[in-house]
Amino acid sequence: MGMSIMIENGRVIDPANQVDVEASLYVADGKVLSLGTKPEGFVADRTIDASGQVVCPGFVDLCTRLREPGLEHKGTIASETKAAVSAGFTTLCCPPDTDPVIDTPAVANLIQERAQLAGSCCLLPIGALTKNLEGDSLSEMGALQAAGCLAVSNAGSAIKSTLILRRAMEYAATYDLLVIIRPEDQGLSAGGFVHEGAVSARLGLPGIPDIAETTAVAQALELIRHTGVRAHFGQLSSVKAARMIGRARHEGVPVSADVSAHQLFLSELDISGYNAQCHVRPPLRAESDREGLRLAVAEGVIGAICSDHQPHESDAKLDLFQSTEPGIAGLETVLPLLLKLVDDGVLELNDAIARLTAGPADILGFECGQLKEGSPADVTIFDPQKQWQVGDENWLSAGRNNPFNGQIATGQVTLTLQSGRVVFDRNS
Repeated sequence: MGMSIMIENGRVIDPANQVDVEASLYVADGKVLSLGTKPEGFVADRTIDASGQVVCPGFVDLCTRLREPGLEHKGTIASETKAAVSAGFTTLCCPPDTDPVIDTPAVANLIQERAQLAGSCCLLPIGALTKNLEGDSLSEMGALQAAGCLAVSNAGSAIKSTLILRRAMEYAATYDLLVIIRPEDQGLSAGGFVHEGAVSARLGLPGIPDIAETTAVAQALELIRHTGVRAHFGQLSSVKAARMIGRARHEGVPVSADVSAHQLFLSELDISGYNAQCHVRPPLRAESDREGLRLAVAEGVIGAICSDHQPHESDAKLDLFQSTEPGIAGLETVLPLLLKLVDDGVLELNDAIARLTAGPADILGFECGQLKEGSPADVTIFDPQKQWQVGDENWLSAGRNNPFNGQIATGQVTLTLQSGRVVFDRNS
C-alpha cells in the first residue's frame, strides 16, 4: 500500500477541472482520493503544509532530451529526471534522436526501463517516424505504439520527399498516433545558425529565414488535411507559423502547437556579442515574433509551453558561435519564466499552469495533468514568491548551458509527487 498524504492550506489549481480553491488534497495508493472533503477513515502518513504556495498537477514536458542513450557525457536519464522533478515536471516526452534512435521497441523499452530505475518521473518515448530518422523508410509504428510510444516524429531530421511524409501520416493515422513535426525546410535553412535579419547581417553569421518554418508548416498542413492524421507542431519560432496554425485550427484541422519557454523571452538581439548560450534551433527570431508567440499562447493557438531541454557539457558552448552546439538546459527555468508571463500580463495564473499541465496532456491524449478523483497523484507544489539564483547550488541538470545563468528567478518548486511518491522535497 502506498503512503497516505494530506496537503493542506495550499491554493489548489487544476485547470483541467476548472478548480482554483484553497483546500486540502488527499492522496493514497498513488491516486488522488479527494479535494476538500476528507475521505472516511483517512489517516495521513504525512501531512504537508502548503501555506502560501500553489498546489497543481505535475508538469508535462513535450520535448526533453535526456542525452541517454548515446550522449551520456552531456547528461543521463538519472541526472535529468532529477532535474525535472526539482522543476515540477512529472511526465517527460523524449524525442527519438537518441543513439541508437528510438525506431524499435527494444530502444523504447530500454529508455523506459532506465527511467523506472531512476525512479523520478514518467518518461514517454517518442518513436521515430522513419527508420534511423533517415527520412526514406517508414518505421514500424504499430510496434512502437505497443512499446509505449504515444507519438512519432522525425525530430529535426528531414523527410526525403513529400510522398514519404504523406505515407508516414497515413500510416500513423491508422494507429491514431500523434505525429509531432518540428517544422523546418532544410533546403531554406541550410548553412544557417541564427535568424536571418539585421542582427545576422551585422554579426556576419549565416541566417535561417522564417520562411524555412512557414514553408514547412504550409506543406504539412495540406498533408494533414488530406490524411486526417492528428498532428502537433513542436517548438514554433515565428509568428507567421503560429497564425497559419491558428487559421487551420479554426477550420477544424486536427492540429496543435507548442513553443519553447525561452522563445517567449529572448530574441535575435540576445545573440549580440556572439552569445553562444543563445545559440538554439530553431533560432531566436525578431522581437515581433516573440511578441506574436506570446499572443498565440494567450489566445490558446499554442496550447503548451515546453522546455526543449538540451543539456551540454561546458566545452560545447566555448567555440566560435557557429561552431558551438545549439540548445539550452531549460527544465529548471520554465516555472520562473511561466510566472514572469503572469507578471507581464500575458496569462492568468490558471492559464499559465494549463500550458504545462492540461494543455500538453490533451495534446498527447495521456492520463496526466489533472487532479480529479482517481487520477494519478502527480502533484507539484511551488512557492510563487521564492527568489533564487539560476545556476546556484540548487541546480541539478548536468548541463549549465542556460542564458539566464546568474540571474535572480522568482518561483521555485518545493515538493513533487509522482504517482503518490515524494520524488523531490527541497526541505529534506
